[in-house]
Amino acid sequence: MVEEDEYRSTYHAVVRRRCVFEKAILTHRCACACSTRFYLADREGISCQSQRTHQRCAGFLVLLRENARFALGITAVAPELPHAKEIKVQNGGLLGLQRALRPDLSTEKVLDVARLIDMGIETYGSAAQFPYREIVKSVVTFEARKRPRSRR
Repeated sequence: MVEEDEYRSTYHAVVRRRCVFEKAILTHRCACACSTRFYLADREGISCQSQRTHQRCAGFLVLLRENARFALGITAVAPELPHAKEIKVQNGGLLGLQRALRPDLSTEKVLDVARLIDMGIETYGSAAQFPYREIVKSVVTFEARKRPRSRR
C-alpha cells in the first residue's frame, strides 16, 4: 500500500488536471484533442490541457453519473464509481451522446471528447439539457472488452 500511496502523491504533484474521461481514453475507444498521455512508473495516464474543457467534461460526467444511477443499480453517486461501472458510464455515455448528435454515424469510437461535448452544448444549450434518457441506454448496453482467460 505504501507504493500505491507514493504513486498517487507523485501523480497529483506531476499532473495539473487529470482528464475527466481518462478511463475511456485509456480503453482506446475515445480520444480527445485536449488530452496528453504521460507515463509514470509503469502506468499510463491522461492529463487535460484545457481548463475550460476540463470544467465542461467534469460537469457532463457528474450529470451522466447522476442520470445513470438507477440503471446501474446504485443509490448514491460517489466522486468515482467502481472501475467497471465507471468504464460503462464514461464509454457508454460518450458513445450515447455521439449517437444522439450523429445518428448517421455508425462507429464505436469517439474521436474527440472535447469537440463532442462542445457540439452537445451547441445543440442542446447546456449539458443539463442533453437527452440523458437516450444516453443512458448506451451506458446500460456498453460492454467492455472481455479479457481472455489465462490458461493454467
